[in-house]
Amino acid sequence: MNFKEPTVEKETIYHGRIIDVEKHLVSLPNGKTAYREVVKHNGAVAVCAMNPEGQVILVKQFRKPLEHALLEIPAGKLEVGEDREAAARRELEEETGYRAKTMQHIGDVYGTPGFSNELISIYFTNDLEKGDVNLDEDEFVKTVLYSLSDVEQAVKNREINDAKTLIAFQHLLLFYNHSK
Repeated sequence: MNFKEPTVEKETIYHGRIIDVEKHLVSLPNGKTAYREVVKHNGAVAVCAMNPEGQVILVKQFRKPLEHALLEIPAGKLEVGEDREAAARRELEEETGYRAKTMQHIGDVYGTPGFSNELISIYFTNDLEKGDVNLDEDEFVKTVLYSLSDVEQAVKNREINDAKTLIAFQHLLLFYNHSK
């Protein structure tokens, strides 16, 4: 079976600051056509960071699409042409005031591939120094520190609903926790 859907026609129905929304008429493997709505995003980065005391640095922030706050690892969108690791370093310092001296790339994930091309690169660091918080004008976050046992309990209790944070916590619990 052919697992492709060539685009026959494409229309941009929204052009925004963070996303573009396109409507694609595609040719299906069975010869018929269908419409697909596609969200185009430049990509994002996220950082699972541990301070010198061994605490995981999280941020709590309100997420409008959900109408409530989430606890997440620090993250943010890529600027056009920006290097992913450089963006991760920038976001970590802007949101938490910590600067990473070294970073390890955990992996890249598509959060919602059914309708979006957003690729999130996730990094880990426990090699930090103090920097400066520099939030965007419209960004309001609270730093929250979790011990590794807090992380484990939060996962067990299903208190973390953010995919990138769950993936980072999996990395911590499977690899970091056992390598100490």
